[in-house]
Amino acid sequence: MPVMNMVQALNTALREEMERDDSVVVLGEDVGRRGGVFLVTEGLIDIFGEERVIDTPLTELGIVGFAIGMALNGLRPVAEIQFIDFVYEAFDQIVSNAAKIRFRTGGMYNVPLVIRSPCCGGIKGGMHHSQSPESYFIHTAGLYTVMPSGPYDAKGLLKSSIRLDDPVIFLEPKSIYRTVKEEVPEEDYTIELGKAKKVLEGGDVTVVTWGAMVHMVKSAAGLLKDKLGAEIEVIDLRTLFPFDKDMIVESLEKTGRLVVVHEAPKTLGLGAEIAAFIAEHHPELLYGPIIRVTGYDTPFPLAHEKLYMPNIARLYLAVKKVLEY
Repeated sequence: MPVMNMVQALNTALREEMERDDSVVVLGEDVGRRGGVFLVTEGLIDIFGEERVIDTPLTELGIVGFAIGMALNGLRPVAEIQFIDFVYEAFDQIVSNAAKIRFRTGGMYNVPLVIRSPCCGGIKGGMHHSQSPESYFIHTAGLYTVMPSGPYDAKGLLKSSIRLDDPVIFLEPKSIYRTVKEEVPEEDYTIELGKAKKVLEGGDVTVVTWGAMVHMVKSAAGLLKDKLGAEIEVIDLRTLFPFDKDMIVESLEKTGRLVVVHEAPKTLGLGAEIAAFIAEHHPELLYGPIIRVTGYDTPFPLAHEKLYMPNIARLYLAVKKVLEY
């Protein structure tokens, strides 16, 4: 079984889906000859040609608008936004059109569209290349929002997203594009959207997270056990909306304590919705408060990136607080 990084796994998924289904097309800035700014689409134009791997002008509004039109006319476009920080120009097309066409036509039309884009911090990109805006999309009915944490999941989740008949926002944490490597099967496989993954088993504290933060949390597990005697159970959501409520509840039935970790700002981040869901429906499971370890409610900094992003020290204090409550 080959070992791949996330870039290679995503490239493989795109190639395999384009080979499997002639209606799958790729479009975006520099996705053709350049292969994308992070080389996720490298080599696809040589296999499938310029009619299926389309270099577009520098206009996110146009990329998404063109892709919606393609999807309404029988294609399955995969549109790349070079950095998710640039998606706001296309926001009206996404939330007013792509997300609502199935609803406003009573199911007569659907939009099988994937918008994939690098996201999050960790590469010293500054405030315009480091954002984690997943909550904007989670808040919009009609969109699926996905964020893989490694190559195996990236391939399976992207394949499922391409085959879905609804629009998907597919977010790729760029800090782990090449730093995380895993065995990735050569054969075809998919991962069901809406299903989380239990990364570590533990009985003391449930830690729910996603994307690059999965690896930070895993790396803290040994320290938390040595210093606090706490065995954390780590859940990787994978799909942020709809998220896997059942797995979180099942874990809390065992641990009674919940910490949520994400890079996005705290206010109205997905951690807030997870906390509200548990507080509203399963407060009897809790031994202490739900703690969020997140980015801050400020623009993403350049010089102090490591202080902005969740880290082991902040996770340690959160777990300590909930254990001592």
